[in-house]
Amino acid sequence: MSNILIVDDDRNILKLVNIHLTKQGYNVLEAKDGMEALQILKREKCSLAVVDVMMPYLDGFSLTKEIRSQYNIPIIILTAKSQIEDKEQGFQAGTDDYLVKPFEPKELTFRIKALLRRYDDQQVEHIIRIGNTTINKNSYEVKSGDRTILLPLKEFELLHFLMTKPSQVFSRQHLIEHIWGFDFEGDERTVDVHIKRLRERFSKMTDDFHIKTVRGVGYSLEAKGE
Repeated sequence: MSNILIVDDDRNILKLVNIHLTKQGYNVLEAKDGMEALQILKREKCSLAVVDVMMPYLDGFSLTKEIRSQYNIPIIILTAKSQIEDKEQGFQAGTDDYLVKPFEPKELTFRIKALLRRYDDQQVEHIIRIGNTTINKNSYEVKSGDRTILLPLKEFELLHFLMTKPSQVFSRQHLIEHIWGFDFEGDERTVDVHIKRLRERFSKMTDDFHIKTVRGVGYSLEAKGE
């Protein structure tokens, strides 16, 4: 059962949302202001937060920034205004979605379900395993058997990208654009250097995978047995 944190100084809103989400199978935690919400988050593991903008002590935008800095959970902002400035400020603070009051509880439920699915999908993609080798994008660690390897950032990002798409062939230009960005001013030899380093690190450590050169095209990561 997912814990959903609802933060609003309007008791009627808290009651309405609690009743509706409880019927949908969620466990609802209520907070009347931002300070109380932060205390709840310290005690309870929450899957998502619904945050009102106008609250005493700590407004919704400030609370959203605090949550975003400490927890990896989706956030929905509730606002009584529909002005673009409110929406912009909410997204700048780190919210994932917003809902304008008054709202239909069903619409809130739809948005909660969509965000939880999206975050679940992202979490699955963060941890990838090939044989006894695991790469974790949350901790930026690579584990090969019992050994943990911390790679330089670009080597990690390159290996993670290749491991998410084993057996697919990528050109050097494609890898440059994805890992280093469109505004990268170096040349394609940068990819060759990083591939060489990854091979040197892992060739003697594991045979779970190897990075194959596809002549005239680029590189692909091949899992053992493929």
